[in-house]
Amino acid sequence: MADRFEDLRVFVAVVSAGGFAAGAEQLGVAKSAVSRRIRELEDRLSARLFDRTTRRVQLTGTGREFHDRAVELLKCLEEAEEAASSASCELKGRIRVAAPVSFTTYCLARAVSLFLDRHPAVTLSIDTDDRVVDLVRDGYDIAIRIGELADSSLIAQRIVTIRHVCVASPALIERLGMPQRPEDLARFPGIVYSIRDASSYWRFADNVVASVTSQIDFANGDAVREAAIAGLGVAMLPTFIASDAIRRGELCMILTKHMRPPIAMYAVHPSMRNQTARARAFIDFLVDSFGKEPLWDRDLFGDRTTEGSQTSAKNVLATSSK
Repeated sequence: MADRFEDLRVFVAVVSAGGFAAGAEQLGVAKSAVSRRIRELEDRLSARLFDRTTRRVQLTGTGREFHDRAVELLKCLEEAEEAASSASCELKGRIRVAAPVSFTTYCLARAVSLFLDRHPAVTLSIDTDDRVVDLVRDGYDIAIRIGELADSSLIAQRIVTIRHVCVASPALIERLGMPQRPEDLARFPGIVYSIRDASSYWRFADNVVASVTSQIDFANGDAVREAAIAGLGVAMLPTFIASDAIRRGELCMILTKHMRPPIAMYAVHPSMRNQTARARAFIDFLVDSFGKEPLWDRDLFGDRTTEGSQTSAKNVLATSSK
């Protein structure tokens, strides 16, 4: 029976990693061992689970059905093991998390040290990807997502408020002037975050969508920020990415009175029945760590105005008003 559960773990790892070699790397074993396990599993089931080509492996219809059952069985095994060892009150095992790239870099990576100190028998595996992953198919315990959530069977718990700011470099404002309304951005070049469509990316309060001509786009928020600092255009960024550059005077907040309402960041996970105690503890930790006023927003909005958010912005405004 133990071997059969190990077969399931290997099979699920190959699916979540997208291939035999990647699955072997994830498990820390040789690719030949993974290939042998899958071959023996298919022989025992008398069914082909993967269609193999020289470039990739893809689940067959039978493989997809078997994968869903395998994930369920492994979750049940984890729950049984946790229940049996609950007397020790020690959390054990791995938590797989999918999280946005920039949020992980600036916020999450630093915060998790406290969680790991509290739970030394827990290991965290954090995959950074701004795109939406399939938690069940890819074997994640938790995904961290920003903004409106699609209807699904997944459970969502709010972590923290996320604010966006429209920003530009002092040099760009000095050259083109300080915009007063979203419509004024028509004379500015723009930098686009390509994972979002333009209608949502350039949306301001009252559902006003600015018309901005863009010559460059990135699929990463850090790259958008750096391009804005370089003066390539205006950009729309969450404050956890832009705040340090704003405080240093490298970027100015513009059109602050026209910004759309804040949105939320959520921890999304499968049904409570399939959630492990360690995953629940990690979600509680995220809420406790980030649920109050975000550190990156402190002193950013207080008494600041669009024109006074940075000394450089004041100088630009003075220059442009002459």
